[in-house]
Amino acid sequence: MSKTKQTLDSITVRFAGDSGDGMQLAGDRLTDVSAVMGNDFVTFPDYPAEIRAPVGSLGGVSSFQIRFSQSLIFTPGDEADVLVAMNPAALKVNVKNIRKGGLVIVNTSAFTETNLKRASATADFLQDPIFREFTILSVPLGELTRSALKELDLKNVDAERCKNFFALGVVCWLYGRKLETTLEWIEEKFSKSAELVQANTAVLKAGYTYADVSELLPTQYFVPKAKLEPGMYRKIVGNDAISIGLITGAHLAGKTLFYGSYPITPATEILQFLAAHKSYGVKTYQAEDEIAAIGAALGASFAGNLGVTGTSGPGMCLKSEVLNLAVVVELPLVIVDVQRGGPSTGIPTKMEQGDLLQSVFGRNSNSPLVVLALKTPGDGFTMAVEAVRLAIKYMTPVILLSDGFLANSSEPWKLPEIEKLPDLRPKHPEAVPGKTFFPYSRDPQTLARPWAIPGTPGLEHRVGGLSKADQTGYVSYDPENQQKMVNFRAEKIRRIATDIPPVEVRGPGSGKTLVLGWGSSYGAIFQVINDLNKDGHSLSQAHLNYLNPFPANLGEILNKFEQILVPELNMGQLLVLLRYEFPNKKFIGIHQMNGQPFKVHVLGQKIREYL
Repeated sequence: MSKTKQTLDSITVRFAGDSGDGMQLAGDRLTDVSAVMGNDFVTFPDYPAEIRAPVGSLGGVSSFQIRFSQSLIFTPGDEADVLVAMNPAALKVNVKNIRKGGLVIVNTSAFTETNLKRASATADFLQDPIFREFTILSVPLGELTRSALKELDLKNVDAERCKNFFALGVVCWLYGRKLETTLEWIEEKFSKSAELVQANTAVLKAGYTYADVSELLPTQYFVPKAKLEPGMYRKIVGNDAISIGLITGAHLAGKTLFYGSYPITPATEILQFLAAHKSYGVKTYQAEDEIAAIGAALGASFAGNLGVTGTSGPGMCLKSEVLNLAVVVELPLVIVDVQRGGPSTGIPTKMEQGDLLQSVFGRNSNSPLVVLALKTPGDGFTMAVEAVRLAIKYMTPVILLSDGFLANSSEPWKLPEIEKLPDLRPKHPEAVPGKTFFPYSRDPQTLARPWAIPGTPGLEHRVGGLSKADQTGYVSYDPENQQKMVNFRAEKIRRIATDIPPVEVRGPGSGKTLVLGWGSSYGAIFQVINDLNKDGHSLSQAHLNYLNPFPANLGEILNKFEQILVPELNMGQLLVLLRYEFPNKKFIGIHQMNGQPFKVHVLGQKIREYL
């Protein structure tokens, strides 16, 4: 039959099924294709928290959402234009994530009595009135996949695993995605098994052909290439961007990168990435617990290397004592905190921005340090390099905040120009004959103490958690010295405010309302501002990468607006800091803690209420 072709600005696709259905793989392949075809894109992998949930159960649903566009975008989309549901549970969990009028591709092969029961659904589930809002395309993916493989001598279980590629083939035809990129990936991925190459290739092409000849899909949609800033791009995932940034920062500093970590969702991939890059001067250590991990990292910094550790919220609690030690001994140390839903063990595979106050205050006594945050997956590279710079220059621990959404989602990332990256090499002190070395003497500009390498003749010194005497570093219980050292450490962090980029405002530089965010809320705020300003409002946006200390011009910016709206994926943690620092300004918090990123339409509605 003759089919029409239609051009769209953007498309949002969501794959959903059991953890073993290959939804993350299908989504990742569609992402690579969209990247090669030149679209801008943002992804949102959404994992179940249960490690081995029963097959077909609601708690075991895994999904992957991708939005690809010809325009600049920063969110994975609020609702999917098409949902691929591999079983009843996937459909039931994700029905709220489909736009009205959207397409639902249902794998009817999985609508068995057992699966319906596990999803608490009845036999007439698809007749529910809620599905009248969508176009339902019933496709027996299991049977069609086995049919495509009938000439191959594959076990049923192996054939069943290929059905995600049938679904991917259908979606690729529907949205004009080329198959070549995925076919090349199949050849490389399964190069050791000609049978698996043949099977996955056959199923992918079968799905594409099925969609092409099906009368139920009368229209094919295309998204033109995006007009991105010229340069060389690659797909980047947030955790990978941080890892590459840490490797780069260590290289710029002329240091060995030592990464001590204990596996914890959603930060584990940083350890895995760095462990695979030993040839870049990286040493990784999988410790027996969080305390050992940060202790080893601090020891590496004491020995003259770049010590880094990574974790999530529960691990930050355990690391706090050694982190406090790093504040007192004043050594460079980078801590990556990939935040997840809490408190306690919480919802490990979901996200929130819940660790800001813990990062700023979560240690005994007054122990100031630097707190940074990335705002997009690719921003992880820039902020990781910046964390290394500030840690070394100011001899201080630096906490870099990410979260589960940024860690696992991806976007196009323009490769940096290497020659424009800063020289981060520290100047280590040298022994001067006849002159006493003072380990707590300070740089008059930064107030950083010297980073003396242990074992250097003439630079013998002591470190430890007991209060240190000014200059000598000897143990001191003198009240005046204690006050002096507390003041030094606080002032050192305050001075960093003049050594970081100023806050930039997108939109009018003054007016009634400024929307101020931090971390992963950037994309949703960006889109909401665009949408509301198109409707005749006049809103401005500012976003904070630097949370302690704040940039020097933040107060000046805030004074130019009547009210400041502060959206956060917590119950108002940045709000607490802002109200303390700027008590005369009007701040209004917008809070969400459901384990999910902000949806644009939800955030937009809340902001409208204050206009």
